[in-house]
Amino acid sequence: MRSFAASCVLAVMAWPAAAGPAASLPPPDWAYPIDPPSAASAHPDATTPRHVPGSHASYTDAQIANLFIAPDWHPEDHRPAPEVVLHGRPPKVYACGSCHRMGGSGGPENAKLAGLPADYIMRQLQDYQHGVRTTAVPARVPQPFMIRLAKALTPQDMRAAAAYFSALKPIANIRVVEAARVPRTHPEGWRLAADEGGALQPIGHRIIELPDAPKDFEHRDSRTTFTAYVPPGSLARGKLLATTGAGGTTIACVVCHGPQLQGMATAPPIAGRSPTYLVRQLYEIQAGIRAGADVAPMKIGIATLSLDDLIAVAAWAASLPPGTRP
Repeated sequence: MRSFAASCVLAVMAWPAAAGPAASLPPPDWAYPIDPPSAASAHPDATTPRHVPGSHASYTDAQIANLFIAPDWHPEDHRPAPEVVLHGRPPKVYACGSCHRMGGSGGPENAKLAGLPADYIMRQLQDYQHGVRTTAVPARVPQPFMIRLAKALTPQDMRAAAAYFSALKPIANIRVVEAARVPRTHPEGWRLAADEGGALQPIGHRIIELPDAPKDFEHRDSRTTFTAYVPPGSLARGKLLATTGAGGTTIACVVCHGPQLQGMATAPPIAGRSPTYLVRQLYEIQAGIRAGADVAPMKIGIATLSLDDLIAVAAWAASLPPGTRP
């Protein structure tokens, strides 16, 4: 019987040759899904109470869709939240907990903020304010929303939100599965959703990240879990790149982000975070769309990585237990 180590070596050897830097390609549509217009979302139900498992709270669809209300399904999971997280500051600052969830878990469409260092969160908000962190796909709403919101934040808002999310313990909510065939999907809510009927298709050069309970995720439940399907061989290739640099292909991620990618010094923890989100960040750093002092070393380190390499690194990072910077 072949050992696990031998299987990993064979998987890496079988990995397709790099096709040039990822940024030489258009932004991958699976990582930047654009939500089609929906008549139902324009007139959400304001009367029927919705529920999620393990919570006594209830919210209507209209409340859940209101970006100045953060559904707090599990208040026992976190300390008291500041006003900017719960309700934002109308008319320009949406409730941070609405999109990023009160538990800071986020989703494939945005960042998992739980456990990120407060100073790192502050620097990202300042990068948005100063225009050095933008987006490769302006038609995709979450990032332009974040850019406009950040420009309206006060220093007090930023400090309060950063302190709140930094203090949260990130949960292990992503299962990474290597698969040659995956559910057929369509864009929904700025993420991918599985088609009805259970049809499968080849995964190709993609990550397909889906909530295990789509309705709970739509209701902004921070306890939602995800399955991220990645191409066969991704985990072995990603570990090789992240831990050794794969013979000079890149600078090993562990040098700055720590042995288990749980952060060191100014490098944030990236373990256990959405691989779709991570691919977007790596692509935008390589393309020069995301700049700033924090990403200058990253841009050099990942300059030659192919899209398959970015997928592999993101897959391995997402498979690790989440943590916070020591």
